Amino acid sequence: MKEIVAIIRPNKINATKKALDVLGFPGMNACKVVGRGKQKGILGEVAFTVSPELQNQEGGMKYVPKRMLSLVVDDQDVSLVVAAIIKINRTGQIGDGRIFICPVEEVVRIRTGEKGETAI
Repeated sequence: MKEIVAIIRPNKINATKKALDVLGFPGMNACKVVGRGKQKGILGEVAFTVSPELQNQEGGMKYVPKRMLSLVVDDQDVSLVVAAIIKINRTGQIGDGRIFICPVEEVVRIRTGEKGETAI
């Protein structure tokens, strides 16, 4: 099993959730996050006015708002899920996001005690 963690643009979250649901992966966690990449928070990436105190001296932002999705899938489904996330989120512009794939040693469903793939 693998955990797929995707950091994506806020305006792509609904389309990403719908696409993953259609593919049979409705279960996930999502949260609002802020961060920045190599571009150091360029202002053109966000669709709102940034107050001067949030700007850094290079004309960027301290942090850029993003969404983080996390889901655990079987090893054989990783490439399908990653391809779907890329297809929905790739704009070709700086700030499209990142996908991290991490090994998962065990999953336990709290309610039933099921373990492994049946607990996903």
